[in-house]
Amino acid sequence: MPDQLAVSDRYNSPFNGSPSPPSMSSAWLLPEHVADVLPAQARHIETLRRKLLDVAYGYGYELVIPPLLEHLESLLSGAGSALGLKTFKLVDQLSGRTLGVRADTTPQVARIDAHLLNHRGVTRLCYCGSVLHTRPAGPLATREPLQFGAEIYGHAGLEADLEVQELALDVLQVAGISDLTIDLGDARIVRGVLTGVAIDPTQMSALHAALAAKNTSELSALSKGLPADSQAALLALLRLYGGAEVIAAARSALPDHPLVLAALDDLEQLATQLQHAHPEVSIGLDLADLSGYTYYSGTRFAVYVKDSTDALIRGGRYDEVGAVFGRKRPAAGFSMDVKEVANLSVSRSRQAVIRSPWSEDQALRTAVRRLREQGETVVCMLPGHEQEDLEFACDRELVRRAGQWVVQAL
Repeated sequence: MPDQLAVSDRYNSPFNGSPSPPSMSSAWLLPEHVADVLPAQARHIETLRRKLLDVAYGYGYELVIPPLLEHLESLLSGAGSALGLKTFKLVDQLSGRTLGVRADTTPQVARIDAHLLNHRGVTRLCYCGSVLHTRPAGPLATREPLQFGAEIYGHAGLEADLEVQELALDVLQVAGISDLTIDLGDARIVRGVLTGVAIDPTQMSALHAALAAKNTSELSALSKGLPADSQAALLALLRLYGGAEVIAAARSALPDHPLVLAALDDLEQLATQLQHAHPEVSIGLDLADLSGYTYYSGTRFAVYVKDSTDALIRGGRYDEVGAVFGRKRPAAGFSMDVKEVANLSVSRSRQAVIRSPWSEDQALRTAVRRLREQGETVVCMLPGHEQEDLEFACDRELVRRAGQWVVQAL
């Protein structure tokens, strides 16, 4: 079966030429990078969504359903400020205020934790709902991901970081995805390296971009005016990626700053614990990967499937996420696109169901009803449509034998 989402998105790609004026013949076309999800795939996605929520519930995470729309200042406050260019904006016809369509659910969950629940201890929350992006993340990406995520609030210890990382691996494995690699990093390392160094925000952003791209010449030029030890440490970060040996190399190459040492200790412990719990998963470290550096406050991670350059899951620690809502407390979590994971998960087979003739016979109708109450799918073949193929794989049928309606194999 073709990948329906990717195919639809290719047809809606901006690379298909200049847009034509609207016409009746094109009225059925969807916006670029937005696609319908057809029955077989929709069933697969919904089955997967339920499995993911069940795994999260098994860890004690409770489901919340934030609204699709919020006042713009709420969506873009604090940690959400980086989402400004990704967020669709519109005017509320009731209040006249500007609303935003959520581009990420994490800030909403932080607001729920801070203002609606307001628990003193640990709070575990999960969610699964659509988000909308003004631009796609890539040439074949959808602008309407189905975002699943989990957040844990109220615990500053490494135990919370480890819990969300193990949960992230478990949800991918329940989806049937193997050959996984989890890359670990920590936002504190660069902060420790640059402690006490005066850098304006523009230069800081450029430094992070050069580190993420592992661009040695660009990083050398940008760090030219920095203290020699800081420049040397930044350039060393470009070489600090690989397996467990990276930790020892980092201890030799980086300054003995408390933030750096704490980050390396935490990364070493996380790598060890994850390897014990998931020996089938490759553990990597990349100290120059600073994706979301303005967002994460400590450890961060990304999970990849073999031969892919795009992460299926990203997450980490973001203790500042609730500060704008007046309740700054420890937080860690992750998110992923269920549609993307569904495209990579185990092959979709047609659901096995029971076929039934249509009749006004009350005995037959009672038999159909009882089977459905038992959790079976029973498809009644309407008059004149008995020979039509179905989306379902009918492996059984209801037949009349000795005056009784019974199920027999096809």
